Amino acid sequence: MKAYLPRIADSMITERLSYAGAILIEGPKWCGKTTTCEQHAKSAAYISDPSKHDYYLDMARMNMQKLLDGAQPRLFDEWQEIPELWDAIRFAVDHNEEDAHFLLTGSAVVPKKNRQKIRHSGTGRFSRIRMRPMSLWESGESSGVVGISDLFSGKVPQFEESRKTELDEMAFIVCRGGWPNAVGRGERAALRVSRDYCESIAESDMSRADDVVRDPVRVRRLLRSYARLQGTQTSLAAIRKDMTANDIGDIGEDTIYSYIDALSRIFVVENVGAWTPSIRAKTAIRSSDTRYFTDPSIATAALGAKPGDLMNDLRSFGMFFETLCMRDLRIYMDVVDGSVRHYRDQTGLECDAVLENFNGDYALVEIKLGGERLVEEGVRSLNAYWKLLAGKKMRKPVFRMILTAVGDYAYVRKEDGIIVCPISALKP
Repeated sequence: MKAYLPRIADSMITERLSYAGAILIEGPKWCGKTTTCEQHAKSAAYISDPSKHDYYLDMARMNMQKLLDGAQPRLFDEWQEIPELWDAIRFAVDHNEEDAHFLLTGSAVVPKKNRQKIRHSGTGRFSRIRMRPMSLWESGESSGVVGISDLFSGKVPQFEESRKTELDEMAFIVCRGGWPNAVGRGERAALRVSRDYCESIAESDMSRADDVVRDPVRVRRLLRSYARLQGTQTSLAAIRKDMTANDIGDIGEDTIYSYIDALSRIFVVENVGAWTPSIRAKTAIRSSDTRYFTDPSIATAALGAKPGDLMNDLRSFGMFFETLCMRDLRIYMDVVDGSVRHYRDQTGLECDAVLENFNGDYALVEIKLGGERLVEEGVRSLNAYWKLLAGKKMRKPVFRMILTAVGDYAYVRKEDGIIVCPISALKP
């Protein structure tokens, strides 16, 4: 059995158990939700266990309180299969404020037809945590010498050494992804994990979102199209065109929307919303979400791309690396109660990631594979964007950063104060 690798969510769970009666931990299958919660739980009910599934369903109908009984914190894995648990736990928290502690995990949003069985939103009783596949800090592939929370506090890296990562190693990390079962394994086995994950999505997982049976062939085509178009604000029409290029059958935009919605409900795709600063500008700001997978390995597996393929196509490599950075940035920003957004206007001016803290402080981030030419390209983008914001009564960003795939050090450029930081140096 592999040793447990501590997760960023561990500290979040510990903190929230000090004030919240129930914690809902959501995220894609295989990302480590159950294993992480087991480190904190004193008893558990595994709802999806085939040998006990019917027993739990019957118990929920006949004696819900007995299902809740057990040493606390009590874990309910895949709780959404018994949606009535939500109100029962909310009631238990209300009436046993000091003693009731529950952990709920789910790899799918409650299907629409079952949402009517939930009467209360849970506001004030439930705290939510989103888990994703492992960041480089969690998998031990970042030196962690640059902290996001430190950057927002005004502490900048002087000349901090990152974990030395060659470009071909980063290509492997992108294709392997952050799946706990893949981290630490040899290349063949590690890459098999993400391919198996994509097969599971196509063959069975899509129907779990809303109990609608979908064509696995079309699911695979959608995953490939999404992989090719990730990092863009592409329309459903463009996705449809890409999907049907080699498809003799037709598929409508409504159907594509339902497929993408299902992928969202099982946490396979996680788009980045647009940042709309309060500025007066003649240029229209685009408000469309930018499309991303929750982990870059889903995209590479959907396309059948291996590390060597990325090394031979650096443009595609850059897009997949961007997805990895978005994954890690979202994980790190969750710790400081922040968010990750994207900016683009109709002139083509854009910023890959806008990090916004809970108090409104923000930072601008450009994502590049590395090398002097690409770093300078990122500098020009950040300077152009800051020129737009300056004089528009926008307060200055706390920091501006170029996040790279390779590089031995994190440092601050003397000429403009922009931070250049390898992803392998970053932590929350």
